[in-house]
Amino acid sequence: MPKIVDPLTRRRAVADAVLRVVGREGVEGASLRNVAEEAGLAIGSVRHYFSDHDETIIFAMRELIGRLEGRLHGHIERLLSPAAGRQRRTQVEEFLAEFLPLDEPRREEAVLWQAFTTAARTRPELRPWALEWQAGTRALLARVLRGAQEEGGLPDSLDVESESLRLSVLLDGINLQAVLEPDLLTPDVQLELLRRHLQTLQDASWKRAVGPAE
Repeated sequence: MPKIVDPLTRRRAVADAVLRVVGREGVEGASLRNVAEEAGLAIGSVRHYFSDHDETIIFAMRELIGRLEGRLHGHIERLLSPAAGRQRRTQVEEFLAEFLPLDEPRREEAVLWQAFTTAARTRPELRPWALEWQAGTRALLARVLRGAQEEGGLPDSLDVESESLRLSVLLDGINLQAVLEPDLLTPDVQLELLRRHLQTLQDASWKRAVGPAE
């Protein structure tokens, strides 16, 4: 009997190959031939599951977004739970740290995302996905800041939308420079920059609401 291959499983295997190639050579290096070779498949097999090169790139980009979203939403659920209590400040830092290349897996993700967003500037088919991720990130950050504000941890006068944009820009900047200069922006330096920024948003009411950091 011929071996039955699950189409979604095969598409995800191809997406993994795309991500490996993009990580090494950028989006432009992820040709169908290179991707097929990386996946150990014939080009015809790749074309059986994807209509064209653009579809393989978009699918891989969406797979990366899905992985990032899954990890972030797990943090959000814990962070916004009433049970968080005095751990909330620590959990805020842990949530935001997921955006930073603090270890090799997150550094690989940062490299991939920078490759995709750079390509999105000149490839219209990628741009909607890049913009959707950026908007979703700002929405998550705003949700966290607004939650702290509603608990009295941040002043009512805080412009949540503006501050979520500022925080998003900070995280993007740290990512970019940490990928380019890892010896300069070590994990400790990245976390210190993040904590200093959070300190600018904090006041006595935040400290009363969440207590000292664990």
